[in-house]
Amino acid sequence: MQRLFPALVVVTIAMFAVAPALIVQAPYESTMGLVQKIFYFHVPSWIVMFTSAFVCGGAGLRYLLTGRSAADRVAVAAAELTLVFGTIGLMTGPLWANKAWGVWWQWDAKLTSALVLWLIFASYLLLRRYGGAGSEKLSAVVALFGAVNVPFVYWSANLWRTMHPTTNVLPTLQPGMRGPFWFCALAFLLLYAVLLTARIRLETRRTELDALYLAVED
Repeated sequence: MQRLFPALVVVTIAMFAVAPALIVQAPYESTMGLVQKIFYFHVPSWIVMFTSAFVCGGAGLRYLLTGRSAADRVAVAAAELTLVFGTIGLMTGPLWANKAWGVWWQWDAKLTSALVLWLIFASYLLLRRYGGAGSEKLSAVVALFGAVNVPFVYWSANLWRTMHPTTNVLPTLQPGMRGPFWFCALAFLLLYAVLLTARIRLETRRTELDALYLAVED
């Protein structure tokens, strides 16, 4: 992965540079018009958040089963990125909602459950920061709980049929919208891979530095 990392960074930058041109060329949605183009960043950010939540939960489970510090480092890195991309989703959503619904926020099932998921991973990071000794295992349980909640968040709009669109939006996209959307989704996933790799590397170096400090103190 280290050899591929520079190439991955270049490809990701290039894709984000091209994405705006593809979004501009995509057709307008018949009812929402220009504001609908937030969709090309809003939905991919949630795709990455869900992916990162699964990565964090899976790494947390592995840490609980094996006690390997490498799994814990992956979980910490993924939790931070879950929060980052979730924040993008929570910021772009109200921008879209204000134009589409006339309000910035609605306490419907999808939005509320997404906010709760974001808060779960915020709790994970707070626990890791201030939980003290043994917080790694407790945090891993929180990460696993957050990952289990992802399917509920995804299907909530279908179950309650509130203001938020259901999950059948993607399969019914116009042909001119599908290409730009999946291009943006791939760009976001590549960005996630770049950031996750860099963050895990940073966490590894931090662990090594902590070990050196302990060795000096001894």
